[in-house]
Amino acid sequence: MTQHKDLLIVGAGILGLSHAYAAAKRGLKVAVFERTATPLGASVRNFGQALVTGQPPGIMLELARASREIWGDWAQLAGLQIRRNGSYWFARNEAEEHLLQVFCAGRAIEHGYNVELLRGAKLGDLYSGRFGHHRAALHGIDDQQLYSREAIPALIDYLRRDLGVEFHFSALVRDVEPGHLHSTAGRFTAKQIIVCSGHDYQTLLAEPIAALEPQICRLQMLRARAQIGLNLQHAVLTGLSCVHYGAFADLPQAAAVQAQILREQPHLHANGIHLLISPTPYGDLIIGDSHHYGSDASPFNAEQVDHWMLELAEQTLGCKVQVVERWQGVYGARGPGPFSFLRPAPGLSVALMHTGVGMSVGPALAERNIAQLLEEA
Repeated sequence: MTQHKDLLIVGAGILGLSHAYAAAKRGLKVAVFERTATPLGASVRNFGQALVTGQPPGIMLELARASREIWGDWAQLAGLQIRRNGSYWFARNEAEEHLLQVFCAGRAIEHGYNVELLRGAKLGDLYSGRFGHHRAALHGIDDQQLYSREAIPALIDYLRRDLGVEFHFSALVRDVEPGHLHSTAGRFTAKQIIVCSGHDYQTLLAEPIAALEPQICRLQMLRARAQIGLNLQHAVLTGLSCVHYGAFADLPQAAAVQAQILREQPHLHANGIHLLISPTPYGDLIIGDSHHYGSDASPFNAEQVDHWMLELAEQTLGCKVQVVERWQGVYGARGPGPFSFLRPAPGLSVALMHTGVGMSVGPALAERNIAQLLEEA
C-alpha cells in the first residue's frame, strides 16, 4: 500500500533532520528514512562543535550565525544540552600569535566576528593558569558545543513527538524518482523528495553526484579523560586549525604558520592533523583529528597518528590524558564548494556537505533549501 506525504527525506543525519524541521514547522507532512537503527554517520561521530569563528566571510559565516540561533531554539524545544561558552584558539608560537592578532585587528572587525584576543594577565587567568604556556588565546565567543550522540536522538524525538515527523529506521531506500520512493519500509509518494545521504555517493542518484567528483574524508578520533581535575568548559583549538578553517586560512599571515608546520612538523601536514578538543557533559574530552581523503574510507587506523594527536593534546592542556574510546569519523569532502543542492529532476533534490562543518551550518542551510522549494511550488 502506497503512503503519501508532502516531503520525503532520505537520511537522518543533521542535514536530513534540519530539512525535516524546516518543512514540518511550516506544516508539511514529512517522513524520514534511515538505513540503520539509529544514526551512525558523520553527525554522531564528530566533536559536536558548532563553530561560527572558523567560518569564512560570506555565505558560510551567515549560515553559521543563523544556525547558532536554530540550535538555541532546539535547546529549548528538544531539551538539548548546549555549551555556549565559546572556544579558545591557542597560539603556540610567534607566527600563530601574529595570525590571530592580524585577524582580530582586521577581518574580525570588518565582518563582525565576536572574538577577543587574550594575552598577559587575561591569558594567565584562564583555568587558574593552566594555559599560561601559550603566547595568546583567541576567544571565539559565539562558538558552541553539544554532545552529538545525545543531541541527534533528542532532536529526532522532538521532531517525532511535537512536529509529527514520521521516521523509518532500519529502512533501506532502494530507489527514488520524481514523486516516488521505494524502500524496505514500503512505497511512498510525495511532491518533494530530498536525498541527504552523507558520504554515500553510490546508492541513490549516483550519476548527478558523481559529476561533482566528491571524495570521502576519514578521521581518527579519541575520547579521553584528563588525569587532573581540569573541568574543561570550552572547545580548545590551536593555531594548527587556523590553516584549516576559512576564517584564517587565506590571510597572508597563515602562510607563515603553514611554512613553520611544514618545516618543523611535516607529519602533521601529511596526515591532516590539527588539534580540536571538545568537552562532553560527562567530563570526558573528544580529541582529534586527522584527515585522509579518497574515494573510500580505509578501515585501518594508524596508531602513530593517534600518538601525535595525544601528544598535541597533552602539550596544549598541560596534563596527561587517558584514552577510553577510539573511532573513525567520516564525512563527504572536496566537492565543487562547501555544499551542494542538486535538482536532478522536478521534485527531486540532493543536499550534500563537502566539508566537516555540517553541525555548524546545516540547520540554516536546510532552512534556505526548504524556503527555495516552497517558493517554487
